[in-house]
Order: sequence, then structure tokens, then C-alpha cells
Amino acid sequence: MSGSFKILQFNMQFGQPWDDTYPDHAPIRLQSTIDEIRAHDADIVMLQEVEQTLSGGRQAQPPPHYTRLQQEFNGYDSYFCYPKPDARELPFGIGLAIFSKAPLREHICENLPSPPVEFDFFGEKRTPTDRLLIGVTTTMGGRNVRLFNTHLLAFFMLKSSSESHREQRRLVEEQLRSSAGMPTLLTGDFNVSKHESLIQQFANAGYQTVQSKQVTWRRRPYVLDHIFYNDWLKPVSWAVKPTPASDHHTLSAVLEFAR
Repeated sequence: MSGSFKILQFNMQFGQPWDDTYPDHAPIRLQSTIDEIRAHDADIVMLQEVEQTLSGGRQAQPPPHYTRLQQEFNGYDSYFCYPKPDARELPFGIGLAIFSKAPLREHICENLPSPPVEFDFFGEKRTPTDRLLIGVTTTMGGRNVRLFNTHLLAFFMLKSSSESHREQRRLVEEQLRSSAGMPTLLTGDFNVSKHESLIQQFANAGYQTVQSKQVTWRRRPYVLDHIFYNDWLKPVSWAVKPTPASDHHTLSAVLEFAR
């Protein structure tokens, strides 16, 4: 592998493709997800919303979509983690995965607590479930690289803000700071509608995002998805690509070592 490598960031919405007319009722077509991932031929693939929560917050075991992805991308090493089980979980996307053409080691799966912010869900008062951060180490071009992947709570859907409830972002920042001594990447769906404060927070920890201008979500004109990197790395190129395979666009970047 050369000194540069490609990373793909993709909230795959549990394999549910986008339908302009009925976006919440399109049948799951995991093959579309697989085709989209394969088309990028990335060295590292970071995925959110890999599975769909079952009724009562149940989590399918083994995770069926992740299992299928492992079979399809058998040239990759991979790691998957669910958040802790919670009966309050809504029937949306859940679970994070990392796929890499190079072996993965030093796995972590960290719970990110959500505050008890009440919201209405079809006439019923609910509170949000916790979120997740996963991490691994791999080797690219003979250099160790730390990889983090996360999916934060969408406070804007609860008429609130992660600027008022900063604990999840603080815990992610802690991991970034702990990895400052080596090349490190953080990807994910950060669910921050006004992303300037997020970008500034992580910049204070020594991390930049490859892009903050192009919208990455179909439902609202928000930049929710990011690839953050520290100064051990520098982006050569990046691209936001709309795809019918999800309500999120893909975000990819080619990076090289800066030191």
C-alpha cells in the first residue's frame, strides 16, 4: 500500500434506499448499499446505522446486515458494535462498523450517554437512548493509524442542541486528544445542524474536517457527516456523492501522511 489511502464515510440507513415520495417506507435493499460501497474501492470504510432496531429495542444477533457485508467484502478486516440494549430504542438505524483492507486491532466500543430530553413520538413522551463511539488501530503504508467512528444524537430533532448538551461531544473529544501522538481519523454522522461549533471544538483538539460546505443529508440542507484528521495527515482530495442507497450522501477522501 502506498503512502496515500482512501477512506469512505457512509451512513447507510440500514440498507433503506431513498424514495422521494415515501422516504420512510422504501423496502430495504442491502444490495444497493453493497454496490455503493464497492464502487468507491476505499481502503477504509466507516459505516453508521448498519442495522435496524427491532420492536422493543431488540438487537438482531448475529447482526444480519453486518454479516452480509463481511461476506461481500471478505478481503477486509472489520469490527462492529451495537450500543447497549435499550427497550426505548426507536425502529431506526443502529450499530457502527469499520472495514479495512489492513488488519484491525485495539478495538474499543464506548457508550455515549444521552440526556433525558423529552420529545414527542407519535403522541407519546419519550427520552433518547445512548449513542456510540468505536475505535480501532490499523497500519497504512507502514504507519499506525487510529480510527474512530461515531453517530451522535440528533438534538435538532428534539428541538434542542448539542451545544446545550455537550457530553457526547466531550467524550469524543477526549478520545481525539488521547490519540494526538499518532495519525488519527474520526468519521461519523455527527447530527449537528449548525456545525461551526463542532468544527471549532475539534479544531481546538487538533483536528480538521475535510469539508464543511457541501450538504450531506437529503432530508434537510445540513452538513452532518464529517471526516476529521489531525496534523499527522493531510487530505489530497475529497468528494461528496449523492446516492440513492441512503438518505445520506457518501463522503470520501484520499489522505497522505504529512510527517
